[in-house]
Amino acid sequence: VMENQDLQDSIKPQKVEFRSLNFNSTLHWQPGWAREARDTLYFVQYKVYGQTTWQNKDDCWGIQSHVCDLTHETSDIREPYYGRVKAALAGVYSNWSLSCRFTPWRETVIGPPIVTVVHSNKSIIIKLQAPRSPYKRKKGSKIPMTNYYDLLYQVFIINNLLDEQHRVLVYEGKDKVIKIKDLRPGVSYCIVAKTYVPMLDRSSAYSSRQCTVL
Repeated sequence: VMENQDLQDSIKPQKVEFRSLNFNSTLHWQPGWAREARDTLYFVQYKVYGQTTWQNKDDCWGIQSHVCDLTHETSDIREPYYGRVKAALAGVYSNWSLSCRFTPWRETVIGPPIVTVVHSNKSIIIKLQAPRSPYKRKKGSKIPMTNYYDLLYQVFIINNLLDEQHRVLVYEGKDKVIKIKDLRPGVSYCIVAKTYVPMLDRSSAYSSRQCTVL
């Protein structure tokens, strides 16, 4: 019995946590410290906070991976959820390891906008597209994150003559098309942008840079 107890403890999943980007929400964990950990199988359940019964996640029942996609199961984005994982090795099952409470609306990381840059003689026209959620409209297109949050765009310009790291904020607001005028011909300008959520006081990472020479 003692050996079983040791094995149970040594395979128990560690650090169970939700990670979420634009509501693509996955449960992650680390294997226990058992040496044979690569043969371990994992079983995932989830529930809404306050419910008594746990639901099995069938796609993550007896898997070897250390990640389980719960995007579909956490689609009621203002509800708080829990996930839990147990492990099995050589017919011995660990106890469950529980995640912290996870509320998608509050905790998902919002990605940067998609940026397109078009130049005309002395100006740059910037087109911004909100990041998309995984959830779809009836017609099949993915719902943009602007449906769930009041988002602002922050647009920065980098003048490569001056300093690679020096980003100047040239626009903050909701417009999807922005024009920056009176720029110098022959100079390389790069644009990066962020999404900002005033209500949560949170910014995304920078978008990938789009550069153009006038």
